[in-house]
Amino acid sequence: MKFTVVLTPAAEQHLAAAWLGSSDRPAVTAAAHKLEQKLAPNPLTVGESRASSVNRVDSVLPLGFTFDVVVDDATVYVTAIWLIS
Repeated sequence: MKFTVVLTPAAEQHLAAAWLGSSDRPAVTAAAHKLEQKLAPNPLTVGESRASSVNRVDSVLPLGFTFDVVVDDATVYVTAIWLIS
């Protein structure tokens, strides 16, 4: 099953801020694309669980991100993104 990856409005704002604040904007763009590729096939195997098995955290350098997995809807919601220095 392939999951749909959705950035919440807050995550979109975080990504924009990370891109604007980065000295390597192409790396941020590439990481955002790779993040989606990494999550779509099987998000429950990505990163580490936090509050529950469906609330997880991971990174694709130079970005860190949190996400929630809704298995019944085959959707991943990226809820926060930050720049790792």
